[in-house]
Amino acid sequence: MRLTTRTNLAMRTLMFCAVNPGRVVRKQEVAQACNASENHLAQVIHLMAQKGFLHTVRGRAGGLMLGRAPQDITLGDVFRTFEAGLPFTECFAGGENSCPLVSCCRLKCALVAAVEAFYASLDRLSLSDMVDGNSALEDLLKVA
Repeated sequence: MRLTTRTNLAMRTLMFCAVNPGRVVRKQEVAQACNASENHLAQVIHLMAQKGFLHTVRGRAGGLMLGRAPQDITLGDVFRTFEAGLPFTECFAGGENSCPLVSCCRLKCALVAAVEAFYASLDRLSLSDMVDGNSALEDLLKVA
C-alpha cells in the first residue's frame, strides 16, 4: 500500500498547524517546511477546509489554522477523505472491474478485511497523538 501525495501533504499540513496553535499560518510557510508545491498544497488545503479540518482566512493577513481541536481530528477521517475514493485494487473498482477471477477469488475478502483493519487502527489515533510531546517535530515545524 502506498499513500497518495495528497494524503501525505494533508497530514504534514495538519501537523504544521497543530504545532503552531492559535496562529494563522501561511500556505507558503507550510509548503516550505513540508517540501511541497504551493499549487498542490492549495488543492489539499481547499478540501481540508471543506471537510472542517482547517479554517482558512482570506485577505492580506490570511492563511490557515486548525478547524477543530487536534484531539478531534482522527487519522482515519483524514485518510478516508483522501484515500477512500481510490480503489485499493481492480476488484474494488465496481463497474470497472475486468478481473476474470471475480466470481471465485478469495483474495478480495482478505483485502477488504485488511483495509478495514488499517482504517480501524488509524481511527484510534488523533492528530494530538502525532504532535503532543514530539519536540523533534516541533523543532522542525514551529514558526519563530
